[in-house]
Amino acid sequence: MTVYPASAAASTLDLPVIRHDVDAVLEEFLRHKVAAAADSFLPDEVPRALEVFVFAGGKRLRPLLCVIGWHAVQDHGVTSAVVRAGAALEMFHAFALIHDDLMDRSDTRRGRPTVHRALADRHRASRAPGDSDRVGASAAILVGDLALAWSDELLHTAGLSPSQLAAVLPVVDMMRTEVMYGQYLDLVTTGRFTADVGAALRVIRLKTAKYTCERPLHIGALLGGGGPEVLAACTAFALPLGEAFQLRDDLLGAYGSVGTTGKSASDDFRDGKQTVLLALALQRADDSQQRMLRKLIGNPDLDDDGAAGVREILTATGARQEVERMIRARFARALHALDEASFTPSATAALRRLAHTATERTA
Repeated sequence: MTVYPASAAASTLDLPVIRHDVDAVLEEFLRHKVAAAADSFLPDEVPRALEVFVFAGGKRLRPLLCVIGWHAVQDHGVTSAVVRAGAALEMFHAFALIHDDLMDRSDTRRGRPTVHRALADRHRASRAPGDSDRVGASAAILVGDLALAWSDELLHTAGLSPSQLAAVLPVVDMMRTEVMYGQYLDLVTTGRFTADVGAALRVIRLKTAKYTCERPLHIGALLGGGGPEVLAACTAFALPLGEAFQLRDDLLGAYGSVGTTGKSASDDFRDGKQTVLLALALQRADDSQQRMLRKLIGNPDLDDDGAAGVREILTATGARQEVERMIRARFARALHALDEASFTPSATAALRRLAHTATERTA
């Protein structure tokens, strides 16, 4: 079995190499699916749409954390089976993003048309009969469903031992359940613009902190033979980091540019997303600012001037500064948890680097 070693220095892990290895697994898997569809006279545009989406970008954070979780327990090279398990997490993430974009009616992701928009445009260009937008949305559901099914296939064909599969499958099931509940809460709270910071944090905990950080680390640690103490240390680090990651995402969603984030900085305002940033602003706003926020947030026709007005209120009320403070506090908690954990030096160093990247990023 192939082994992917740590870099020459025993205390470091080469994260770009891990990303490359995960991408190599995904590339081979999807290339095979495209060829198999063509050989069977099936519509190969379906796996091709997924292939284009997967390789349009992405941080590969979940696979990275899975592999680092392994290294938190094991101080030797990671097996290809663990890399493939990480790739399965990325395939599941593709499913989640495709369906998330559809539910949010988003036009762009990673600077490119979302899957449902791209498939609608393809149908429109073919001049085939039918409602192109409806066809694109329906086809995107199926592409996402395939990504979900193929994430299972990647995991079950990764080469894990029976004991490894038995250890991680309950956590994989839990991760999927948590993110579905988080997505549901995100869906039903969108458009209900309130000052409830706790409700926004609850969505963050389920949809990002546990799904993006905690469970991938757990899966890797379990594959490496980690016990309850290691899993608890993973949680102590991952939950505050995951919250900080999403809080930074909310700031980028409000203040970032489409050129750097790949997504309009007005989408969350138009959709009426229940973010911590907006909840804090509503808490702190005076009567005039509250009226303006309630007029603008959730308005599907919000223009650039209106979005700029929202940003002015976010800054004037101190909501933006408070979210920055919350990010710093959670970052500090995550680093303190690392200091207390008994992870290998290579995993500790890698997690420290990822914590800086996740909280200081600009895209």
